[in-house]
Amino acid sequence: MAIKESASRKTFNVINVIILSVVAMSAILPIFHILAVSLSSPAAATAGLVGLWPVDFNIAAYEFLVSRWTFFRSIGVSLARVLIGSSLNMVLVVLAAYPMSKSKKEFPARNFYMIFFAITMFIGGGLIPTFMLISNLNLLDSIWALVLPGAMNVWWMVMMMNFMRGIPKELEEAARIDGASYWKILLKVVIPVSLPSLATILLFSIIGHWNAWFDGMIYMNDVANHPMATYLATQVMAGGQSRANLTPDQMAALAALSDQTVSAAQLFISILPILLIYPFLQKFFIKGIVVGSVK
Repeated sequence: MAIKESASRKTFNVINVIILSVVAMSAILPIFHILAVSLSSPAAATAGLVGLWPVDFNIAAYEFLVSRWTFFRSIGVSLARVLIGSSLNMVLVVLAAYPMSKSKKEFPARNFYMIFFAITMFIGGGLIPTFMLISNLNLLDSIWALVLPGAMNVWWMVMMMNFMRGIPKELEEAARIDGASYWKILLKVVIPVSLPSLATILLFSIIGHWNAWFDGMIYMNDVANHPMATYLATQVMAGGQSRANLTPDQMAALAALSDQTVSAAQLFISILPILLIYPFLQKFFIKGIVVGSVK
């Protein structure tokens, strides 16, 4: 019986390894392909000869991007959006989740606010009313138009609330006996214990702000204020690299390139920050998701 169970477990592990390897490769190989295209010659990229390794290696696409200040300006806008937007997300989610994690006895208005938050999860104002609100508040063409509409994410608040409910009550009771206020308990006890869930929400927030493109297109009339994702989207919709506002030297450099190599270089640069951040937060990711979802 034990031999059969051991053989069955080995078979199960082999199948798991094969399936997970296929899934991992399906996520990794496109990144290698984009990098290879960005480092290949224009002729090879245009002819579709590039696979997972550069053909006729050159860095002309990256040299061209360095000469285009508009691309790096859009990266600066995205970095500002991530910094401000993620900070607002984390502060508001924690401040909302902590009181909502209390019982009705401790927080009598809890049910009222829970219903209020639940309504916003399923009913929205719509695109046109939101645009009118942003316009009437004179927020168009400002970074606040990108971060304020999504500053409070109720789904993340619910996940954080469930995580906080799982924290042993004895920790807070001991702090309260020592004379700690609710603010001190939140800062000194709850937040340090909630790092897995906080790291998960922070990762969601960073990726969401970094990849968001549609709001930049509708709220930013000046292309100088476009975040990086919006900038790339407008390039794709234009059918490649726009020749507007290029210097004669840049036009000459672009003539020696192809849209494929330059677009691939832009895409690789755009995903590079996420690739660098994710490994540091990944260890908290699964724990934060599981605990915050089922408690």
